[in-house]
Amino acid sequence: MTELETFRAEKDRFFAADPQSPLTPQQQKDFHGLNYFPENFALRLEVAVEEFPEKETIHMQTSTGGAQTYTRYGRFKFSVEGQEAELTLYSGQHGFFLPFADSLANKETYGAGRYLEPAPIGKGKFRVDFNVAYNPYCAYNDRWNCPLTPFENRLKVPIRAGEGIFHE
Repeated sequence: MTELETFRAEKDRFFAADPQSPLTPQQQKDFHGLNYFPENFALRLEVAVEEFPEKETIHMQTSTGGAQTYTRYGRFKFSVEGQEAELTLYSGQHGFFLPFADSLANKETYGAGRYLEPAPIGKGKFRVDFNVAYNPYCAYNDRWNCPLTPFENRLKVPIRAGEGIFHE
């Protein structure tokens, strides 16, 4: 089993049986695993983030109509299937945050977007591994409050990596 396969199996076990699972007890009873894209080595990236000179504080709308505060940290460019793409990285009280929605949203991926927490690796670079992109808890049921992907992070390219859309 690869490291990613082990990670996904552990996550599925957590969702199926743990009392802290984002699923309701009824959903857990019927749960047979999350939907994942095959591992995509081309979407395991080390990117140079161009830091914004002025760190703008924004209020990101949430799924329940509230807002959460983040700082626009910087932007990075990358290529997906020969197409150029660009995302904005945010910082918050728990570290770096990368919400994004791709061209597969509402078809193969959650419509409101998926999340990553990129790791800084020094000298302005970050590890961005789309293979571990995950759905926010509000993708599973409406008892959760999740930040919605800002317009600037809605991509026109497909990200065929990480979690796919949740099917009950």
